[in-house]
Amino acid sequence: MRVAIPATDRDLDAPTDPRFGRCQVFVIVETDDMSFQALDNDAALQGSGAGIAAVQLVANAGADAVIAAHLGPNAFSALNAGGLKVYNFAGGTVRQAVEALKAGQLPETGGANVPPISAWAV
Repeated sequence: MRVAIPATDRDLDAPTDPRFGRCQVFVIVETDDMSFQALDNDAALQGSGAGIAAVQLVANAGADAVIAAHLGPNAFSALNAGGLKVYNFAGGTVRQAVEALKAGQLPETGGANVPPISAWAV
């Protein structure tokens, strides 16, 4: 399985980034052999729609799943529509996230865990 993980750097020992759409880098890992590629997330600089653009980036890279700490409703819906599985993992490195997935410690996520931006308005 190819899994995309938002990260703060370009390798397996990079800390995971709690942000999905606005992370610096996605590390795409092949879980069978731990080979990986790192993709700069140009969507992070967008004014809006970063989550959906990030989904397109990881889908185009051939990801089958995403491991992320936080996902907004638009990103989650786009991942779901694209048939990508979503797993929740917070804290730790890219390697630790993949190892947790392989050990069966990450249940599949059933929905977004961040409110839409419009809910932030006070």
